[in-house]
Amino acid sequence: MRYHTPATFEDAARLAAGAQGITRFLAGGTDVLVQLRAGMVEPDDLIDLKKIPGVAEMTRTAEGGWRIGVAVPGIQLGADAALVADWPGVVEGMELVGSTQVQGRATLTGNLCNGSPAADSVPGLIAAGAQVEVTSPGGTRTIPVEEIPVGPGKTSLKPGELISAIVLPPRGAGGGDAYLRFIPRTEMDIAVVGCAVNLRVEGETITEARVALGAVGPRVVLAPACAEALIGSTLEEVSLDALAAAASAACSPIDDKRGTVAFRTEVAAVLARRAAAIAYARAKGE
Repeated sequence: MRYHTPATFEDAARLAAGAQGITRFLAGGTDVLVQLRAGMVEPDDLIDLKKIPGVAEMTRTAEGGWRIGVAVPGIQLGADAALVADWPGVVEGMELVGSTQVQGRATLTGNLCNGSPAADSVPGLIAAGAQVEVTSPGGTRTIPVEEIPVGPGKTSLKPGELISAIVLPPRGAGGGDAYLRFIPRTEMDIAVVGCAVNLRVEGETITEARVALGAVGPRVVLAPACAEALIGSTLEEVSLDALAAAASAACSPIDDKRGTVAFRTEVAAVLARRAAAIAYARAKGE
């Protein structure tokens, strides 16, 4: 195994593009190091990103959003009061990833690049309208987070491409978000269903909304019909019913030992209602 410590993302991309065999990137390491120790994977090239300046930093963008480095650990997100005030739902999702010890290393970018449909941090990012900067030997492009996962354990990133930052948009006035999941245990489990809701209100009326569902299909999905059920409403019962129906309709889950198709479909509707109520209250400053 060849171990690399590039000084820039461009160097990392060139290394990855020229590598032969299995390549892995190292930022937090809570996935790749576990896989290495378990013998699940043995990379030919391990590219450590932690030496690149800025990877462990969160900064405000010029527009008032957030730029989150690929090696920022989950525990750092929850410790930043300004980020929590802007995007509590994003922080809630990441804080559910693993134990306190894991939180000291696990990253948003790593959780996203795992490609798991049950990844807890991903629905909140998608609902927030977050984007990722993707660096390759040809330069850097910016794409929506929802374009990264394509299936269980798979992403849209091509050989030689890697995520160099996650960017959250400005929160703005009247905004609120929330993430909820169902698990059979009280903590440290994989989501059977997850739901993130992000919305904006003017007065009592919802003017913008995005809803993302996790663990109900081969990847985390953005559910436009759920957003349509919310926009223009004041979260009255009829709009919540429409939201629940849209959430169920957006599901295409599997039967497994952790939950049936029918169960996951029903729970998605319940979580959508509850997450919407929390996001709505936060948007109104309650």
